[in-house]
Amino acid sequence: MEHIRMPKVENVRLLDRLSSRKAALGTLYLTATHVIFVENVSETRKETWVLHSQISSIEKQATTATGCPLLIRCKNFQVIQLVIPQERDCHDVYISLIRLARPVKYEELYCFSFNPKLDKEEREQGWKLVDLNEEYNRMGIPNNYWQISDVNRDYGVCDSYPTEVYVPKSATAHIIVGSSKFRSRRRFPALSYYCKDNNASICRSSQPLSGFSARCLEDEQMLQAIRKANPGSDFIYVVDTRPKLNAMANRAAGKGYENEDNYSNIKFQFIGIENIHVMRNSLQKMLEVCELKSPSMSDFLWGLENSGWLKHIKAIMDAGIFIAKVLIEKDWVSFGHKFNHRYGNLDGDPKEISPVIDQFIECVWQLMEQFPCAFEFNERFLIHIQHHIYSCQFGNFLCNSQKERRELKIQERTYSLWAHLWKNHADYLNPLYRSDHSQTQGTLRPQMAPCNFLYKFWSGMYNRFEKGLHPRQSVTDYLMAVKEETQQLEEELEALGERLANLQKSQLNDNKVKRKQQDRSKQLGLSTSDNSLANTPQEYSNDLKSFPSRSPSQGDEDDSALILTQDNLKSSDPDLSANSDQESGVEDLSCRSPSGGSCLPSEDSGKDSDEAVFLAV
Repeated sequence: MEHIRMPKVENVRLLDRLSSRKAALGTLYLTATHVIFVENVSETRKETWVLHSQISSIEKQATTATGCPLLIRCKNFQVIQLVIPQERDCHDVYISLIRLARPVKYEELYCFSFNPKLDKEEREQGWKLVDLNEEYNRMGIPNNYWQISDVNRDYGVCDSYPTEVYVPKSATAHIIVGSSKFRSRRRFPALSYYCKDNNASICRSSQPLSGFSARCLEDEQMLQAIRKANPGSDFIYVVDTRPKLNAMANRAAGKGYENEDNYSNIKFQFIGIENIHVMRNSLQKMLEVCELKSPSMSDFLWGLENSGWLKHIKAIMDAGIFIAKVLIEKDWVSFGHKFNHRYGNLDGDPKEISPVIDQFIECVWQLMEQFPCAFEFNERFLIHIQHHIYSCQFGNFLCNSQKERRELKIQERTYSLWAHLWKNHADYLNPLYRSDHSQTQGTLRPQMAPCNFLYKFWSGMYNRFEKGLHPRQSVTDYLMAVKEETQQLEEELEALGERLANLQKSQLNDNKVKRKQQDRSKQLGLSTSDNSLANTPQEYSNDLKSFPSRSPSQGDEDDSALILTQDNLKSSDPDLSANSDQESGVEDLSCRSPSGGSCLPSEDSGKDSDEAVFLAV
């Protein structure tokens, strides 16, 4: 709170980016964790909350006759434009947000103060939802070819790797340590994925310190051990995700790539993914296109093409198709993706920031667009993960390595995102998913058409805060609501069917009793004609029930259960009932909050040091 110069400013206007005439008047609050704007309209009192950790940049614009504009751009692609009446107040808010949005130590991040009211046991269970050992067991290891190694215990070999890694059984500790000394940041080849059906494997490592002519016997033995771990393979692919020109330039700095003359039975493959600086600039250009006011279709498409964003997405997809690995917790968190540097959690070098994981998440979405029935989760799941990577509300995506997270005792002091997502997992189900669909059987094989014809602009991610640019209800939300209502109607139909059966059974019993009475009356010589006159008013009124004096839709009290009234169709979900369309009964689910409740190439310029991937196929 000591960094807040102005905790409250009244008569602030929140502008609609597409229409300045729709400005909302309200009060701006600065807290230790959020910027909060509360509208003055007493009927709604709409609130806009923005986490300080989500703020990417703050721009104080030139003062106008109406006040001093303040433009806030967020990492989740939300853009907020405020107009503060007094320039001095605007300056105080600006200075406060500059400091609050750039914490200097991890303890200042929101996750260390966030408290979802869970006890210690519930927090521990949340962190146990993802077990990497179970993931490796699912893949069928350890086995005759791969084993777990403690060579990196206490992070003695590589401080950005986990303490336990899987390596070929034939790779001794001497070979592993020797290979690590020949690799950038000592990131030796370690298993990332294993296919038990054909023994194919994917390993990861950083670039070798080969320069123009250096070689390492232990590193060569390490790659041969990987090849031998698949008895059916005569060679392995060494995949370098950088453009070949970048890899060759790194040779001058003593790095580079594997020399095929020194490694037997390998095939080398360059992919061509640009470095973090190119990606950062490309995203910025695309966001500038997204912020254009009322662009023509040709201007938008030209700007999107000029940004090169979809071209980069295609390059990453091509690499993914070639090496096929996806798993956030194992390949990103455990193996030392530099979350702090790449996403600016703490104040640091802005040149290290790059949308690496944003591109990974978008690649998954592009796959979902090609294979809509293959994924059990929906678009909202991906958007919420992206949101919380930057929100720092949970501890999963902090620091640059497992070692740093353990030193900070992240699991003891913060909460896990996966527990939060699992608690609300019904919101993240894909209504099109079918376990028996052909898309869920075997391997996905994406199309390889040019990006202009295949890869799409993800408006649900980059324009999700722009109300005027896309429908407020996505197709997925619509299908989810329809699916829920269909299930409720099926349950209601089943209940009504049971009641109808009971009524028919009751009527059958009544007819049996009536026949017995008629038989008894015949024996006594009494008349049993249905056309006999009623002797009393009660008998006359009872006989009226046998005549269709009203339409079936009117019914009587006993038959009303057979009519599907509005009450019968109401959802058991109070939110769905309250927000349903009168005709379709479909909720506008898209209004729910996404939170659930910004040079020269350096050592890491290639692709976070993990340029090499080894495939034994």
